[in-house]
Amino acid sequence: MSRVGKLPIPLPPPVRVKVDDAVVRVEGPKGTLEHRLPAQVRIELTGQTLCVLRAADTREGRALHGLTRRMLANMVRGVHTGFTKTLEIVGVGYRAESRGQALYLTLGYSHPILFQLPPAVQARVEKQTVVTLESIDRQLLGEVAASLRQLRPPEPYKGKGIKYAGEVLRRKAGKAAGAAGAS
Repeated sequence: MSRVGKLPIPLPPPVRVKVDDAVVRVEGPKGTLEHRLPAQVRIELTGQTLCVLRAADTREGRALHGLTRRMLANMVRGVHTGFTKTLEIVGVGYRAESRGQALYLTLGYSHPILFQLPPAVQARVEKQTVVTLESIDRQLLGEVAASLRQLRPPEPYKGKGIKYAGEVLRRKAGKAAGAAGAS
C-alpha cells in the first residue's frame, strides 16, 4: 500500500469538496479547483476527511494512488491558504517591474522582456530584485516559476541570473590568473 496514498486528507472547516462523475471540485475561501480522477482511483468522503482508494491493484493503479492523493491535498491546501514561490534576480542592472498581469524584466539582453502571467497567478515585486509569485494551483505556480527562471538561469561563475529563494548554486572557480606554463 502506498505510504502517501493511504494518508487521509483533513478538510479545514471552510473547504468543501464535491464529486461528480470522477471530477473532484474543491471550493474554499481563496477559490475553486477541479481535478479529473483516473479510472484506477476512487475517493471516499467521510465527514471532514477525504480518503483516496485504489479501484484495482494494478501497476498503474498503485502509481496513481499516491499521486492523486497528493494532488487532492495540494488542492485543499491551495484553496485554504494558497502557495507562494519567491525568485531572486542577481546581477548588475537586472530588475523586474510588475504591471497588472505582466512582468517587465531587464536581464542583460538588448531588450526588456515582457512575461505575461496566467490569470490564476499573481506577482509582487519587492526591491526590484525579488519577485514573489502567489497562486492556489501549486502545479501552475511551479511551471510559471520555472518559465521565469529559464529566461536567465543562474550562471556558475558569478551567480548572475534568476534563482529560487534559498537555492544553493554550485560556483566554479574562474580562470586562474598567471597560470604556470602559459608560454
